Amino acid sequence: MHLILFLVFAGFCLAGAINLLLQSHPINSALSLIVVMVSLAVLYLLLGAEFLAAAQVIVYAGAIMVLFTFVIMLLNASREERTLGSHAALSVGLPAVVAILAIIATVILHTQGLGVARLSDGITSTEELSAVLFTKLLLPFEVTSVLILIAILGAVALAGHDARDPDPHENRERTGEK
Repeated sequence: MHLILFLVFAGFCLAGAINLLLQSHPINSALSLIVVMVSLAVLYLLLGAEFLAAAQVIVYAGAIMVLFTFVIMLLNASREERTLGSHAALSVGLPAVVAILAIIATVILHTQGLGVARLSDGITSTEELSAVLFTKLLLPFEVTSVLILIAILGAVALAGHDARDPDPHENRERTGEK
């Protein structure tokens, strides 16, 4: 039963990731990313990592995706232009995807199945995990929060408009600037 659930949610995860890349509107891409994050949380549950699954849903599918959606709305992404993409990305990306899929298929075929995945042999309590997170890993934790804050401030600065000049393009047309 675990293998069937694993394959179903791995399929959801892959479908969400592919849909993320194929969507033309950023909000739809963000919603597809939420599907990926929730599917990963279910995969963590199947592996026996309940704390990691809860953190995945709360932190990534919840807080980070709210921030992404806020930044997308703040930048007014509806004014973006759709391009066909670069030829370099297509010529490098397509062979890279084929190579990665070939490596994954080779590994699965040579190991004769998917096997059983485990996070660790010992059982780690939430108390032990939080002790490590807030002692040894406190600096990376705080640096990540500062980087997220800087990214939000950068988005606000990029999207900010002067209150005296609501549309800078309109002034250029009136004054004859190009």
